[in-house]
Amino acid sequence: MTEGEMLKISVEEFSRLQGYMLLAEKDSEIYKAMKIRYIELKVILSASGVNLTEIDRIKE
Repeated sequence: MTEGEMLKISVEEFSRLQGYMLLAEKDSEIYKAMKIRYIELKVILSASGVNLTEIDRIKE
């Protein structure tokens, strides 16, 4: 898998995960579990040089 393909998959997962997070109650266990993955993806994308300003809808 190329770096570009990995970035594409990560951006897609980040976007999809945020959609689910916006549907969940912030104090629920499922939200807390999703937030862990959200933070992981945010770190991966930031380290890869992706500007999250436009795609980060949660902003936590």
